Amino acid sequence: MPKFLFVYHGGGMPETPEEGAKAMAAWAAWYETMGAATVDGGAPVGQSHTVSANGHVENGGANPVSGYTVIEAADYEAACAHAKNNPMVVDGSGTVEVAQMIDL
Repeated sequence: MPKFLFVYHGGGMPETPEEGAKAMAAWAAWYETMGAATVDGGAPVGQSHTVSANGHVENGGANPVSGYTVIEAADYEAACAHAKNNPMVVDGSGTVEVAQMIDL
């Protein structure tokens, strides 16, 4: 079955422990709905640097990454259906970039 990379943009950090607990519960519920489709639950990431021929930008550039997940899905439609239910998409705080991984 094809694998898809979910790259998260946005989301932000919770400001209180209560907001953190609510966010973790939302993510846990989302992962539960995906069940065995989750190949690598991924992780949030820290500040990123964007490297180019002209040097690098320390703030991650125009659209910094905030985390990733790898799933299996039959096709883009199925992968995007999972992404649409991501907590950041649902609450409007971020986006999910979906890319099919290529086996080499």
